[in-house]
Amino acid sequence: MSGVVPHRARVRLSPGRRLLALLAVAVARRLARKPPARIRAILARLSRGARPATYAQARAARRTVVAVSLHCAGDQGCLPRSLATVLLCRAQGTWPAWAVGVRARPPFAAHAWVEAEGRMVEEEADPSYFRALFSVPAVKR
Repeated sequence: MSGVVPHRARVRLSPGRRLLALLAVAVARRLARKPPARIRAILARLSRGARPATYAQARAARRTVVAVSLHCAGDQGCLPRSLATVLLCRAQGTWPAWAVGVRARPPFAAHAWVEAEGRMVEEEADPSYFRALFSVPAVKR
């Protein structure tokens, strides 16, 4: 397993935005320790009443999370990164779809990501490389 952290773009954050992002990361890391069914139930409840996030909103949230957390920026940080991204979006009244799945081709591995406007947000792999097992989309009013 590589310990190399991918390049993180420099993001200028206001103190309030940085604090909110750090809080989202802390909550996400705690939430990531829960069983998948529990995470799904919590996120389904949190998503209620939020507007669907645009791709730009979800990308900005993801970049903010990666800017404040080396753990979320790393190869093994997909679960807390995706959770922190949806939590940060939710704090602003929007919700990107949160998805958990597996690689469609060997080697087998689980992965978590966010989607907005029908596409994966800032994922380097081709979307066909993953198969979603379940997701928590924005709940339509």
